[in-house]
Amino acid sequence: MRAVEPVTVTPPANSATAIALVCDSPHSGTHYPTDFGHSVERAALRRSEDTDIDALWSGVAAVGGVLVCATFPRSYIDPNRDEADIDLSMIDGPWPHTVLPSARCLELGNGLMWRNTPEHLPIYTRRLSIEQAAVRIEHYWRPYRLALAAQLESAAARHGGYWHLNLHSMPSNAYERLGLPARPLADVVLGNRHNTTCSTGFTDMVANAFKARGYSVAVNDPYEGVELVRLAGDPTRHRHSLQIEINRALYMDEGTRERLPRFDALKADIDQVLTSVHAYVEAGAASLPARYGSLTPAP
Repeated sequence: MRAVEPVTVTPPANSATAIALVCDSPHSGTHYPTDFGHSVERAALRRSEDTDIDALWSGVAAVGGVLVCATFPRSYIDPNRDEADIDLSMIDGPWPHTVLPSARCLELGNGLMWRNTPEHLPIYTRRLSIEQAAVRIEHYWRPYRLALAAQLESAAARHGGYWHLNLHSMPSNAYERLGLPARPLADVVLGNRHNTTCSTGFTDMVANAFKARGYSVAVNDPYEGVELVRLAGDPTRHRHSLQIEINRALYMDEGTRERLPRFDALKADIDQVLTSVHAYVEAGAASLPARYGSLTPAP
């Protein structure tokens, strides 16, 4: 039995003033399932967490949006990866479903179920049984995907479209982690898969809201957005999805995961960014048509 539900959904503080804003934090979970069976120390696994991103963005409800959060760690199973993004070397036996491993899965060991830590340490000294992998998909990955899809569909039904923020943190040595030449990392990186998942106006508004508070901002460098923004974003149908990465050095000790004194000031700034998002979404929603389709993953 799960000790903690795999996903939490925080509704708008006032349902009467709900807006077409859905936010999600797929990687801030800190409850490690008892069947994880990892061989590395917990501290090594924790370096992959978007620790406290759910707390930094807890003001979503106050501006009328919905916040969906995973409670489990991405190193156990990653809600932001495709179900077929599997490294077969991790599985003991013939996998009975489609397998389409990404380059990140094969090269870094960070697919649907992680093989390596961010420092490239092997997580397991064993293979996962087919049953163990299936449990992770059915009881963690799928409930998260369904919960997020339900909120997006609900927003589309009420408002004719939506604005979606996919919330993350990034290590201060992100370029090194990704095997790229070292260079200064922005405070905030926005990802819209090169202007395919949301309007440039939405990207610019969020960028300017952070810049107005003194933060440096980059777009699609080095993170352009992965599965959740790809699935949720379709600007031609008034579905705008934007990934936001916050530099962890702004608010945490990356070794201990403890909050820095700057945490509260960063949260206050994010609350102000959310105020700008609220105004933008309210203005944009006034002209949306009442039509929507399904984002629900297949059972």
